[in-house]
Amino acid sequence: MTANPKLRWGILGCARITRRGLIPGIRASSQNHLQAIASRNQETARAWATEFSIPNAYGSYEEILADPEVDAVYIPLPNELHRQWVFAAADAGKHVLCEKPLALNAAEARDMVAHCKARGVVLMEAFMWGHQPRTEALRRLVAEGAIGELRLVRSSFSITVDPGDWRLDPARGGGALWDVGCYGVSTARLFAGVEPDAYGAAARFGPTGVDLSLTASLRFPNGVLGQVDCSFEQPFRCTYELVGTTGVIEVPDAYLPPARPTAQLRTADSVKDLVFDGHNQYGGMVDAMSRAVADGGRLSKPAEDGLNQMAALDAILSAARTG
Repeated sequence: MTANPKLRWGILGCARITRRGLIPGIRASSQNHLQAIASRNQETARAWATEFSIPNAYGSYEEILADPEVDAVYIPLPNELHRQWVFAAADAGKHVLCEKPLALNAAEARDMVAHCKARGVVLMEAFMWGHQPRTEALRRLVAEGAIGELRLVRSSFSITVDPGDWRLDPARGGGALWDVGCYGVSTARLFAGVEPDAYGAAARFGPTGVDLSLTASLRFPNGVLGQVDCSFEQPFRCTYELVGTTGVIEVPDAYLPPARPTAQLRTADSVKDLVFDGHNQYGGMVDAMSRAVADGGRLSKPAEDGLNQMAALDAILSAARTG
């Protein structure tokens, strides 16, 4: 990183998540600056650069990686391209924020983590929900015993996808677990605080071979259980629930929070409606990346967390296929 106090970002691709997520997040941050954007179509890149006042626009990903004014890149490309472009970015000396899921499988993720470490660059998986003030506040409540001993983390995330959507292609890392169920797995792992040691799963697979609907059970060595359900063929749901020995916390709009995120804490004696700071979760994510780069690569959740996440996803999908 240069003497410029802000981390200068480049974006590979003009994905929808970039427009509604990362660009507003960078613009809301005082620690980051959006320097460049690239598309396989030069005109598309120029149009986005004009719309969002981005200084540099490129018609190839190779060009943005060669830009000396870019310190870090965001990779929102389809899943099967993550490994290729994480490797290329690391070889160019760029720090990398890669969309979830980090890779197609744990073996790929292991290679990516090792390669970035060897090149001395930060690698971070883009789970924006973990950077909400609400998430940190709920972790504190659980740690302080607000619901007694945590026993269960239960999540639901479902959407509908069109028949031609790339997420129905197994070769491209498609499937409900990889796309939306990964959030619930991440939630269970975060609140349990340890890695799961047993898995069970059942799924309905579609004609292309990807999981259209899936439910999973996770067991953690500290006694916490996890339940995850996800789907490409059910109405929109986006919630999680933290169940303890003396209370329950219900979290609506879990991964796509409104301007004022909420939760409800219920015990035998009371019901409390909680309201949290609506700080941009993508802004929180890029701020965490900027701090890590300035701090010599020390992330609060290191790249190995993405590897552990992929190992859990692999185990769940395997259980669903064999169960």
